[in-house]
Amino acid sequence: MYLNNTQLETLMATTTMVHVRVDEKIKAQATETLASMGLTVSDAVRVFLTRVVADNELPFAVKAPNARTRAAMAEAREIIKNRRARFNNSESLIDDLEKASRK
Repeated sequence: MYLNNTQLETLMATTTMVHVRVDEKIKAQATETLASMGLTVSDAVRVFLTRVVADNELPFAVKAPNARTRAAMAEAREIIKNRRARFNNSESLIDDLEKASRK
């Protein structure tokens, strides 16, 4: 989103301070990442808030997994932890699934 000169002048003439509590490591990492993009943390916050107002929503999706997804994630972590069956190709996987379904 780009601001024209009038919008930018209005923005600069009517600024206010926003104080936010953020983990020190997160702030340091964000500062470094934003600097690599030529932005400050203040620039990023202004962009974020401007987008919230312009779009009347967050500029990104905020999603929390439902119970079924959380269960699948836990199962996947358990599989990785226990190093259960691994397959070199899809045929081996299908063969194993077919054998398991006959039991």
